Amino acid sequence: MPSRRTRKTQSLVAKAAELAFAVPQVVAHRVTRMAVAGPTPSARDRKEFQRMGAEKAAAFSESWNAMTRQALHAHQALAASFFRAFWSPSLKSRPSASTVAAQVQNAALGVLSKGMAPVHRTAVANAKRLARTKLR
Repeated sequence: MPSRRTRKTQSLVAKAAELAFAVPQVVAHRVTRMAVAGPTPSARDRKEFQRMGAEKAAAFSESWNAMTRQALHAHQALAASFFRAFWSPSLKSRPSASTVAAQVQNAALGVLSKGMAPVHRTAVANAKRLARTKLR
């Protein structure tokens, strides 16, 4: 089980690092594009600026929904575990504090991972797409 938690943590850290590199690239490109466009942006610039807002709203909405669903599943699993431990006829089958802590940690990692996925996917895709485009 420890290797599984390690893989989850490593995956989350890798996605956070990729996000930490992609976001400044996207912001820099778009802010530069806004500065170059000036008060009269071209049709291409207006399309990109509109896309910028729509993508953010969609990614964060998807993120919150995924986190809510994952948190619900995690709460149900933790509650079932606690009820099994409470109704267990023998003391040997009751979970230890470290087992409960591991369950809570896995639940938190699952919620974070599900929440980060849409934002990560959108930001990394934007960084790749915008790296190929020219400002004018």
